[in-house]
Amino acid sequence: MLPRADLVAALERATTHRVTVISAPPGSGKTFLLRQWADVTVASRRVVTVAVRRGERNAQAFLLALLQAIVSRLADGVVEPEIAATPEFDPAAIVERILEALVRMDDQLVIVIDDVHELDAPEAYSALKDLIERLPPDVRVVLSSRRDPRLRLHHLRLEGELVEIRASDLRLRPDETKELLAGAGVDLAEADAAILHERTEGWAAGVRLAAIALADHPDPGAFVAAFSGSDRTVSEYLLAEMLERQPEESRRLLLRTSIVDRVNGSLADVLTGGVGSEATFRALEDANAFVVSLDPGRTWFRYHHLFGDLLRLELRRTAPDEIAELHRRAATWLEEHGLPVEAVRHAQAAEDWPWATRLLVDHALSLSLDGEQPVIEALLKAFPPAALDAHSELAIVLASDQLERGSLLEAEGYLAVAEREAASVPAERRSRFDVALAAAKVSLARRRGDFTDVMKQVELLARRDGVRSSADVALGGELRAVALMDVGIVEMWSLRLDEARDHLLEAAELAHRIGRRYLEVAARAHLGFASNGSSFALGRERCAEAIALADTYGWGRDHVIAVALAAYAGVLTFSGEYARAEALLETADTALRPDVEPATALLLRLSRGMWCCGTGRWGEAVAQFRAGEQMQALLVTQHALAAQLRGFRVAAQVRIGLLDEARSSVANIERDDPLWGESLTAVATVRLAEEKPQEALDALAAIFAGNAPIIHEFTAVQAKMLAARAWVELADRAASEAAVEDALDLAERDRLVLPFTMADGGELLARHPRHGTAHAKLLTDVVQILEGGVVTEASQVDPLSEPLSRGELRVLGHLPSNLSAPEIAAELFVSANTVKTHMRHIYRKLGAHNRSEAVRRARELGLLSRRTR
Repeated sequence: MLPRADLVAALERATTHRVTVISAPPGSGKTFLLRQWADVTVASRRVVTVAVRRGERNAQAFLLALLQAIVSRLADGVVEPEIAATPEFDPAAIVERILEALVRMDDQLVIVIDDVHELDAPEAYSALKDLIERLPPDVRVVLSSRRDPRLRLHHLRLEGELVEIRASDLRLRPDETKELLAGAGVDLAEADAAILHERTEGWAAGVRLAAIALADHPDPGAFVAAFSGSDRTVSEYLLAEMLERQPEESRRLLLRTSIVDRVNGSLADVLTGGVGSEATFRALEDANAFVVSLDPGRTWFRYHHLFGDLLRLELRRTAPDEIAELHRRAATWLEEHGLPVEAVRHAQAAEDWPWATRLLVDHALSLSLDGEQPVIEALLKAFPPAALDAHSELAIVLASDQLERGSLLEAEGYLAVAEREAASVPAERRSRFDVALAAAKVSLARRRGDFTDVMKQVELLARRDGVRSSADVALGGELRAVALMDVGIVEMWSLRLDEARDHLLEAAELAHRIGRRYLEVAARAHLGFASNGSSFALGRERCAEAIALADTYGWGRDHVIAVALAAYAGVLTFSGEYARAEALLETADTALRPDVEPATALLLRLSRGMWCCGTGRWGEAVAQFRAGEQMQALLVTQHALAAQLRGFRVAAQVRIGLLDEARSSVANIERDDPLWGESLTAVATVRLAEEKPQEALDALAAIFAGNAPIIHEFTAVQAKMLAARAWVELADRAASEAAVEDALDLAERDRLVLPFTMADGGELLARHPRHGTAHAKLLTDVVQILEGGVVTEASQVDPLSEPLSRGELRVLGHLPSNLSAPEIAAELFVSANTVKTHMRHIYRKLGAHNRSEAVRRARELGLLSRRTR
């Protein structure tokens, strides 16, 4: 017997209340629990146990047995007269005798009545209720039953004097299942034990029966895999203890509804041809008949796994000819009530393949828009090959399934079948067929990066015939949302970001209105990246919104959100927030399927490579950028980020000494059309490595003149820093410092850090004069990050309400020195009075009273370096 210390302790606590009810199905361990508790209960407490005989209908016999058990525990030496049954049965008199005996008890007494469900005598229940209501203060009652006793104990519940121990409390935990098996000499692998626990749902008898069968089994793993309610030991137990004890009407209900995974009253009435099924289910659940309600209102129910297996086995044995018709009835009801997946499954179970095909075709798009592609895949696998061959409408579903697997060639083949067999589509379904075909082609073209074909297919969708039914109206809304998203994605990867934002936002809002949450998440995920072109702050906000929405619906690691994760990580990396970026990148790596979304995979490799650069992993960065370039090979059209990918790869190669490879990469850049600014930064990086500063400046000139398009301001920042390095090589310090200041000015809005890393500008930033910059805080933070530090939130709080002017910043830069005001004036070529005026303004703005306080406060705000001058 498995020790259950937690339950014993719970029962011990329960018996401080007047009544405890243990209500659970047969085999749940009720009697074992009572025995264990009786063995360890406190010495000062007496326990009287009465087990109701099976099918007990004699109220007098039950009450006399209870009285005899109590009297036998008396220890006062009084000899009781013999207790015997009489023809003149008076329940009230026996209750009075029981109460008299209880009053004579010196110690606390617990009366345990086991198997109360066997009591079928109304007079006995009435007497027992009267007894419970009049119990002496030191007497407790424990009732153990397969269903709640018919005693109307609700008033005790309200008074806090009733404790209930249910089946869920008695259910074995996974570790207890393993322990019970071990106690029976069965050594199961951890995974097999977990499967057995899941199949039995912690039902103690089920685990014990499995242990008996496993004791001599040569292959325990195989046994567990096949274990079900049809196992002989389990089925015999459930037949004897549950099914055969039900009335004929209840047996009919149980058997005919066992074909569905869940059932409500309406569906059960259809399957049985009867009425009032919901009330029967509630009664069965109340009776602990292995029926479990699935909702608070107790309208939907399911069977315990093993009991359901038994019912289906018994249905096949007793009524095999009815099974197909039952599945057809179920499919009809489920379709009418908006449950298409279950409807398809039951049409398949009835082997009505044409009907199953129509159901799946009609609902496949909606299912895919809800993120249910794995469900579609499972439904397709359930069709026999003959039902799939050359079916025009089902071919579109098969094509979409292959697209989700990343098998673009197979998808294209199925679409060709659909077009070839289009003439076989009934006239009343042709409009829907044409629309579904065009939508599938849009998806194929987008995933291949064939952006021209996407626009062509979207135009076909826009010109389709007017809707013909309410189903077509719904389809129109869904397809419009899909088309808007696909167009927005195409525009996004083409860097037409303003148009992309408009279309993606419209797609997300439409998807929200029509209740397509998966589609909404997909649109908002791409909107996050598209918003980066407006500002990184807006991009962050929209990426975070998309990720939060995906988490809400359980899609936080689905490929639908990967683009937002990658884009958000990229923005954080550009700002030097490497720890936060890494967490997002790890999640994106688990979510993304590169074969399905190569364009997003390119973005992710780019973001990961940038993170490697920012954290000094230059060799890993090259590998990431190369992996991104391999994704480009899967796309028909050039990805807009390809130039940035190549430019960053070149910068990383130069940093690890692969100059020849870098030189080879930029050799043909002049042939690019258009000539992207990101490509020109790669050329300049190589020229600087070759010690050709003027050629580097020549390469960058087109960026500064606005003649070369750039993806974002970060390219201009990188270009300015490369120019600053070139000017140093040309011995023009003023031009170099001006270029650094321009770079800081461009980086200020989005607090950019990474471009300074990519340009190898750390040394220039470190010696850039703090008194000569309008961006001292940003400069200090960037230098700190480039040196391997982390800018804490504390260093970013309490900014100045009124910024320092350029002149004040120049004076501030000299305050840490020992120079007097006149000496500072001489350094800056201004009057001493001007310096003193600036100092007064500095003190006021910094909230300082003297020079040392001003210096300390300026360092806290990052306006001065923490280094000593």
